Amino acid sequence: MKDGIHPKYESVTVNCACGNTFETRSTKEELSVDVCGACHPFYTGKQRLVDTAGRIDRFRRKYGTATK
Repeated sequence: MKDGIHPKYESVTVNCACGNTFETRSTKEELSVDVCGACHPFYTGKQRLVDTAGRIDRFRRKYGTATK
């Protein structure tokens, strides 16, 4: 590999929306995620509804799905 053309690959802390944090390596200085292994439904076995900026309501209005 050529010297001086690759970004620095350093340890960073990843912050999840659920409050979980963990260490990994990345070329970015900060990482924030919405879903991680501690809160993802596949790993927890519980379904969690992630509503980002009213997407579900917008979908229901667009396609006429009745709300409960």
